[in-house]
Amino acid sequence: MLARVWSAAIVGIDAVKVGVEVDVSGGLPSIVLVGLPDTAVQESRERVKTALKNAGYMPPMRKVIINLTPADLRKEGPSFDLPLSIGILAASEQISPELLGDYLFLGEVSLDGSLRAIAGVLPIAAAAQAMGMVGLVVPEDNAQEAALVDGLKVFGFKHLAEVGNFLNNPLLYPPVPTPDRRAQLQATPPSLDLRDVKGQAHARRALEIAAAGGHNLIFVGPPGSGKTMLARRLSGILPPLNLEEALEVTQIHSVAGLLKERGSLVRDRPFRSPHHSASGPSLVGGGSYPRPGEISLAHRGVLFLDELTEFKRDVLEFLRQPLEDGQVTISRTRQSVSFPARFTLVASTNPCPCGYYGDTIQPCTCSPRQRENYWAKLSGPLMDRIDLQVAANRLKPEEITQQLEGEPSLPVRDRVQAARQRTLDRLQNDHIQCNADMESRHLRRWCVLDDTSRMVLEGAIRKLGLSARATDRILKVSRTIADLAGSDQLQTPHVAEAIQYRTIDRMQ
Repeated sequence: MLARVWSAAIVGIDAVKVGVEVDVSGGLPSIVLVGLPDTAVQESRERVKTALKNAGYMPPMRKVIINLTPADLRKEGPSFDLPLSIGILAASEQISPELLGDYLFLGEVSLDGSLRAIAGVLPIAAAAQAMGMVGLVVPEDNAQEAALVDGLKVFGFKHLAEVGNFLNNPLLYPPVPTPDRRAQLQATPPSLDLRDVKGQAHARRALEIAAAGGHNLIFVGPPGSGKTMLARRLSGILPPLNLEEALEVTQIHSVAGLLKERGSLVRDRPFRSPHHSASGPSLVGGGSYPRPGEISLAHRGVLFLDELTEFKRDVLEFLRQPLEDGQVTISRTRQSVSFPARFTLVASTNPCPCGYYGDTIQPCTCSPRQRENYWAKLSGPLMDRIDLQVAANRLKPEEITQQLEGEPSLPVRDRVQAARQRTLDRLQNDHIQCNADMESRHLRRWCVLDDTSRMVLEGAIRKLGLSARATDRILKVSRTIADLAGSDQLQTPHVAEAIQYRTIDRMQ
């Protein structure tokens, strides 16, 4: 008898429907698996055979041919164990095949027949709902995660025998209730608060502007000036994820197997901080069968690169295209996939190898050639894409010794949310959520300069040698500063403040 069971495979962060066709015919007992399976899928033949026996079923003592369709798509991972088992049981007439066409089956099977959780269930559930499937059958540990998708019946089971009983008697098993997704998105107080930061009023202001407009930011200053401390508090003043953003972020983390709590949405904006020894593929994603990298795991959140000049130059150049486009495309011989990568880049670095160039107390011991080579790791095109370039100077003695608290993160977050709401109201028809995403046509409409502001900007272009891209980014920052001030029109103070954040553009 021939049986067909539906499953799915992950390509990038999307899911592709996979058919598991099982035919039991005459011949010596064996299982032949075709359809471009990887090693993990090939090994499932032995796992499935033993699991069926230990679950109380009779493995067919005939030749079993299993075809995975489409035949040109590589199937990888242990998630096909359950559909293979169900297909063999249906083809050998040990379970009813009536529901097989309406449900997607996913799960790893242990030798005793128990079901183990797998990665990537949420995007598969979303794809199943878009395909018009009735429901999804998954391991119990994945059921709450899959139930986050509306309009889909989800059934979670602990053991292979329970899945067989469900297919024979479906009315005995209720689907998993859909969780309240919006209740899961309640904002949590920031674990790292800005009140802990002493002094650095200029840097704190830049941090608020970066949060309000989604602008990229770099702090430059001597050791111990608070660069890393400031950067790690950016995620605490960003507005909470909305439902659409939370689903995007949760899908990416599900594919990467990084969901801390299965069955709940990611409620906090991601904060990723890779070490400076990271390779290019680990940063942007890659592999023979591409997986998301750090920039995709930071989607809708923050990518923090501490000690930016310690990263290899060729690794940093990988960031140029994603910073501009908000996504990264990984091309391989077998396939090409795109990952979302709309993140806020925050970086920190010392001004020179010894760390004290320009310091008022500690003298710099670096030669001009050493400083030149140090900054040569940061190319002009990369610095052009960093909107806010901020000098974090040494704290004054009284700022260090006095136990004064700065402004907490929550009031700053409120101002950031108000500024972002102005942006949303202004650009709602263009599906743009922050000023950093504006294009040239938006700048022409919403960043109109008066004569005084234009003269100030033209003077900065001549003095700093700014490119057209850097100039556009000054206008975007100016628009954010105006939003924070509650102004509909750009004014000269807004443009002047934005210009001062480009003063280390070609720092040597």
